[in-house]
Amino acid sequence: MKNKNNFYIVSITLIATLGGLLFGYDTAVISGAEQALQTYLTDSLGLSSLVHGLTVSSALIGCIIGGLISGFLSNNLGRKNALIVAAVLFLVSALGSAYPEVFFFNVGDPTIGLLNMFIFYRIIGGIGVGLASAISPTYIGETAPAQIRGKLVTWYQFAVIFGMLVVYFVNWGIANGQTSEWINDVGWRYMFASETIPALLFLVLLFFVPETPRYLVSKNKGDEALNVLEKVNSSKEKAKGILKDIHESLNTNKTSGKLFSYGKLVIVVGVLLSIFQQFVGINVALYYAPRIFESMGAGQSASMVQTVVMGIVNVVFTIIAIQTVDKWGRKPLLMIGSIGMAVGMFGVAMLAFLDIIGIGTLLFIILYTASFMMSWGPICWVLLSEIFPNKIRGQAMAIAVAAQWAANFFISSTYPSMMEFSGGLTYGFYGLMSILSAIFVWKLVPETKGKTLEQLEEIWKPKTEEVTKIAK
Repeated sequence: MKNKNNFYIVSITLIATLGGLLFGYDTAVISGAEQALQTYLTDSLGLSSLVHGLTVSSALIGCIIGGLISGFLSNNLGRKNALIVAAVLFLVSALGSAYPEVFFFNVGDPTIGLLNMFIFYRIIGGIGVGLASAISPTYIGETAPAQIRGKLVTWYQFAVIFGMLVVYFVNWGIANGQTSEWINDVGWRYMFASETIPALLFLVLLFFVPETPRYLVSKNKGDEALNVLEKVNSSKEKAKGILKDIHESLNTNKTSGKLFSYGKLVIVVGVLLSIFQQFVGINVALYYAPRIFESMGAGQSASMVQTVVMGIVNVVFTIIAIQTVDKWGRKPLLMIGSIGMAVGMFGVAMLAFLDIIGIGTLLFIILYTASFMMSWGPICWVLLSEIFPNKIRGQAMAIAVAAQWAANFFISSTYPSMMEFSGGLTYGFYGLMSILSAIFVWKLVPETKGKTLEQLEEIWKPKTEEVTKIAK
């Protein structure tokens, strides 16, 4: 019976993590087409590099929008149906980005109009990413048994990295042996269109997964919720006990279900988790890795090899997080990761100040990346799926994820200008953020290992009762 339960929860978790795979795929697919876009925008249209940068990063606008509306959709449509919406958006974005002229409305200059339609479809894909980044971890967290919840949510981060890895190989396969003219004319379309395969798979498979038991109870569908709980837990008695706790959590009169009904601290912790995950500078390391290595003296081919090394490090250390998150706990992994990131970034900063370029720089960046991938990369998603009480999870998650994408946009867009001012100070800033992230975890983040989502609500109860007294 236990093996059957495990197979069921693993199966629906893998389907939910396809949202993470598409997150990684959609955000990384642009890397293969960036050169073609630059040629089209600057050479053919005579537009500035600023327009090129905005076009490449346009999906981030959609990510912020998707994060903001995720709470509304997941609360009103359900977690499952909201993921179906995300899958449809991924599908539309893939086809629209590849062939923007198919749905082009000829208003004004047709050339600029096509560019605007391309940006529109990239934003549509970004909305899908924003939705998936909020709802996929929530879906897994609300369905998984407490003892393996951390491991299963961590699979989501692995899927994000795997999606990036897959699209790098897909882009390489499309471009391999082809002329730059063919890539600029046709190849980039195939790169974007390739996303239709995982998007369609995600869409079809979602019709075979259940709604989460927490959402079902919130809609007075207790029998359906019990059926799901029995399938994912090893005993009927345990499932009934969890169902009782969920009912008590949602039916309590102490909280209204409004965003701050459990106090402000839980929202602040969620938002700061998201902000610190970005302010430590990981997306700078991922987005600008080849440029970083080239600026430090590596040739273009050598920088690409070093980027591949970092990709392997990402996968290996995310697997380490999967294996340890439910054994060591969330807080120890986050604090170890913060210290490792700080050492890595301060090491890079020191070498930049001394104008020393060599293997030491690569080793410090690998230490930094490895530390992030075993900690803040996956564990942030685990905690965000756990810490918010049932009544406010949808809207609180939406705010936290929107904050994460806004922080991502801010850090990524400020990196080039910061580097022009001082490379050493830039990496030193990320090192300082790593230190502050460790202090934040030590002081404010609760340990959630092995507890049900309903048990975790007890952490915030004193704040709730305090707020109730003040209100009276």
